[in-house]
Amino acid sequence: MLYYLFEYLQQLRIPGSGVFQYISFRAGMAVILSLIISAVFGKRIIEYLRKKQVGETVRDLGLEGQLSKQGTPTMGGLIILAAILIPTLLLSRLDNIYIILMVVSTIWLGFIGFMDDYIKVFKKNKKGLAGKFKIVGQVGIGLIVGLTLYFHEDVKVREFVNPSTPTEATSSIVAHYDYQSTQTTLPFIKNHEFDYSSILGFMGQDAKKYAWLIFIPIVIFIITAVSNGANMTDGLDGLATGTSAIIGVTLAVFAWVSGNTVFADYLNIMYIPDSGELVIYSAAFVGACVGFLWYNAYPAQVFMGDTGSLSIGGIIAVLAIAVRKELLLPILCGIFLIENLSVMLQVGYFKYTKRKYGEGKRIFRMAPLHHHYQKGNLHEAKIVARFWIVGLMLAVLTIITLKLR
Repeated sequence: MLYYLFEYLQQLRIPGSGVFQYISFRAGMAVILSLIISAVFGKRIIEYLRKKQVGETVRDLGLEGQLSKQGTPTMGGLIILAAILIPTLLLSRLDNIYIILMVVSTIWLGFIGFMDDYIKVFKKNKKGLAGKFKIVGQVGIGLIVGLTLYFHEDVKVREFVNPSTPTEATSSIVAHYDYQSTQTTLPFIKNHEFDYSSILGFMGQDAKKYAWLIFIPIVIFIITAVSNGANMTDGLDGLATGTSAIIGVTLAVFAWVSGNTVFADYLNIMYIPDSGELVIYSAAFVGACVGFLWYNAYPAQVFMGDTGSLSIGGIIAVLAIAVRKELLLPILCGIFLIENLSVMLQVGYFKYTKRKYGEGKRIFRMAPLHHHYQKGNLHEAKIVARFWIVGLMLAVLTIITLKLR
């Protein structure tokens, strides 16, 4: 909204009003504003949640310090959502399809998580929202994202045409053409674009026409997997919040280089017109996570609940898909991945050994993985710090894949 105000002021030739044209300035303002909202207004929201007795119900799993968290306010994800949406609506271009998609995804996933927390807290149902409804909601937003990115006319990639004649070479105008594509970035491979339509290569010329049959299910799978991965990681104070902030910074870098012709050309990656606006959203996302960490760091004064964890996971997935970097998520979201895998391995191995030997055995002391280390008497704060370090290493590795081929 402020973008359009300052655009009007610029037309009136008011000095300094042109600064809002710069993505870097608006991204910096988004970080500051989201930090203020989450850190300052977050305290009032926490007090309100405590007053309404919106507290966490903790099961006794035999973990050190676990029962001391009983009654800690939950649904703090509302703070994160507000700190993302308000700066985004104020500072970004609201006619940008990528921003519209991110706002819709944030509200949609936030609502699913809110309903889950609401049922747990106010309806006293520990199971929360039924799993099938969560899946339906995640599939729903996956369909919206997939259909939009595939069919919307503003979602394109740009290819620059090398000049073939001396006249073209000396021209100040670089020839290019924009086209809709299902290409994405493939890590560690030179000229690393992979087109989903190539999976249907056996269909010949009809492959591109039916590429949505591959693209949309992949989008749904990624959003569902990353959203649940973040939800699984949210088990220790500050773990999901800090990890998500690191991932958010990385995705902001990807949005920056993908939306800038100079960087995209230098790094030999796809240039995606108008995707630079996602830097502002990513900046708000990082600021919201860091601001929330003020209250969520050990010992936590508030938990984000599913309102936050389902949302931040889905947001990360949609951001990565929008900038065509979703195939880097297994590296970038390695913490989420290993947390999910630890649960799957634990459950699968337990069922297998129980069926074969009559007694179930476990791979880990407890799953998800962070509880395995808790059972090993490692302090919660130390586990979180080490997971952050691993997350930071994975983020750096993800960024350097742009040149490591």
